[in-house]
Amino acid sequence: QVQLVESGGGSVQPGGSLRLACTSSGFSLNYYSIGWFRQAPGKEREGVSCVGLQVNSAYYVDSVKGRFTISRDNAKNSVYLQMTDLKHEDTGIYFCAAPIGEREIIFTQDLCNMKGVDTWGQGTQVTVSS
Repeated sequence: QVQLVESGGGSVQPGGSLRLACTSSGFSLNYYSIGWFRQAPGKEREGVSCVGLQVNSAYYVDSVKGRFTISRDNAKNSVYLQMTDLKHEDTGIYFCAAPIGEREIIFTQDLCNMKGVDTWGQGTQVTVSS
């Protein structure tokens, strides 16, 4: 069974940090671009950061640039999202996702616009509150 699993969410105060992890079962993350998305209450899901097979291809939405870092560890079949200087507006459910049925190369910015995304994790809650 193809599955993505997120972990690492939690509650932090503004200015705090969290590291989210995404791993998979039924397939290897190592062969796919991976994206992190979030959905705040009452808002549409948005792409936060996406990475290709090479980390230097990473894309970040403007609101998280300089605060979030996406990385991947192929040995651990994992993709991480390091989040620092968290703000109230970062609150939401964070999902990782992949275009595993897509045969064309998808640029990371397009992936973060959900192009080709067909597999989602269940999400992990991030709450930033004072």
